[in-house]
Amino acid sequence: MNSSLVVILTALNLEYDAVRSRLTDPRVHRHPAGTRFEVGRLGGNGCRVALGLVGKGNHPAAVLAERAMAEFSPAAVIFVGVAGALWPSIRLGDVVVASQVYAYHGGTSEDDGLKARPKAWEIPHGAGQIAQHLARGGEWFRGRPGDAVPRVHFAPIAAGEIVQDSAVSDQARWVRQHYNDAVAIEMEAAGVAQAGHLNRALPVVVVRGISDRADGTKTATDGENWQPRAVAHAAAFATALAQELVADGAASQRETAQRDRQTQMGMTNRNVASGNARVGVQAGQIHGNVTVGREPEPPADLATAIGDLRGLLRQAHRDGQLDEATYAAAETELDTAGDCLKDETPQGRSALVVSLRRMRGLVADVTELAARVAAIIAVAKGLS
Repeated sequence: MNSSLVVILTALNLEYDAVRSRLTDPRVHRHPAGTRFEVGRLGGNGCRVALGLVGKGNHPAAVLAERAMAEFSPAAVIFVGVAGALWPSIRLGDVVVASQVYAYHGGTSEDDGLKARPKAWEIPHGAGQIAQHLARGGEWFRGRPGDAVPRVHFAPIAAGEIVQDSAVSDQARWVRQHYNDAVAIEMEAAGVAQAGHLNRALPVVVVRGISDRADGTKTATDGENWQPRAVAHAAAFATALAQELVADGAASQRETAQRDRQTQMGMTNRNVASGNARVGVQAGQIHGNVTVGREPEPPADLATAIGDLRGLLRQAHRDGQLDEATYAAAETELDTAGDCLKDETPQGRSALVVSLRRMRGLVADVTELAARVAAIIAVAKGLS
């Protein structure tokens, strides 16, 4: 998992632009299937964000959310956009954070009518706690002078496949009858929530700005520019939340590391040897490179090992462990190594080792990657 990056997804260009305007130096990241993301930082030293546009509907939202999760291995995914309010207490411009997401179009048709088959996803506990804390402070909102801080509601959201703009239609009555605690309605959250659930329960948070009342007045509220105002509020809360999620993850890692160090410092080793047994290592603290036990298994096939190495290299680049120049240079050396592998002469084997050594120097700061290159070098030297 890349604990320093959060994926933010939107359905509309208006929503995308509201988030993008908060990124520093956004750069295009092309997925092999054609999807384009932009990766930048929030402010000068903020967390990294991968921003993507999924379009309308739960189905494309699910597919592209899954794609983003696989591509970036983020700490969390936040879905940002507008929604229609279902209750008068939810005002235009308010922000709703989904405590639950209902996929309300599931059901079974029987002789006596349509019966609901509810499907729901709850906000992860940790992310929900952070969002609640953020909302209490109000520092997340930096609007125009004189603007009041929008209210933030934590409540269920209903996600379907159609735009609801009526309070009395069959659709509206169905939602009110079966999902009457939902305070807002939209079209993408169920897909994103399902994708997160299927990716080892990756945290997904849905943040919606209220731009209309889903009651037949959408044209009027759109004409009053409530969409851009609601989007701005949702984007402000979502980007502040992204910062808090990453900061909380970093703090948690530091606390875990501190506990581990304290445990190690307080550890006492007592080895007793009898008969022909020998004590090889007995230490409270070890500095330097010491290996206890069997050496890691060397790669059996160089071509496969180099292919696996390319995947690790790309992941390290996506995680921000390698900058663009270092990544490009390492890719070049890996290409050279692949070409040398085809040359089975002593000169080719020698060139292979040299290229791999250069690559190891480039990725020396990425421990796992450097160790993998070293293991491949050992096998290559055996062949030369």
